[in-house]
Amino acid sequence: MFPELQTNNYWLKEIQRADQPFVYEGLSHPEVIRYYGVWYETLEATAGQMDFYERVWKEQTGCFWKIVSKEKDEVMGVCGMNGYLPQHERAELGYWLLPAYWGKGVMREVLPVVIAHLFAHWKLHRLEAVVEEGNIASSRLAEKLGFVFEGVLRDAEIKKGMRVSLRMYSLLKV
Repeated sequence: MFPELQTNNYWLKEIQRADQPFVYEGLSHPEVIRYYGVWYETLEATAGQMDFYERVWKEQTGCFWKIVSKEKDEVMGVCGMNGYLPQHERAELGYWLLPAYWGKGVMREVLPVVIAHLFAHWKLHRLEAVVEEGNIASSRLAEKLGFVFEGVLRDAEIKKGMRVSLRMYSLLKV
């Protein structure tokens, strides 16, 4: 059964097929995808992301939640983990938020709950946050959450024909 979580102000719920328009809104928005590694040009193409969310949960290689405001019942973003390697007790944290909700402390409130759940319910010792160079807000967020900066993976990916470097952060279970 998919775990639903909550904070004082937000519900963290399972992403459903009916959420595809919302996922498309986020993963086609130029400001959201500026530093995010996944984007879609059409609503139909976003079905691939919906398949991803279902697959990682079914295969137990990840878990993603939609973030829903308790006050207005608005879906605001997505957070969770993927790339879970049980033999190494490691996974990667991922998240995105619609720009209307940036700078309001949403991720600062929800990610500690998500992280606590992941460390408590998955065989996990190391959680990684891989942040594209230039994404100052995500770097600051990782540091505020207690992640340790480990270094830069230079020219680690190609995005829209350009090489991008990635900042590696980690949080270890204590």
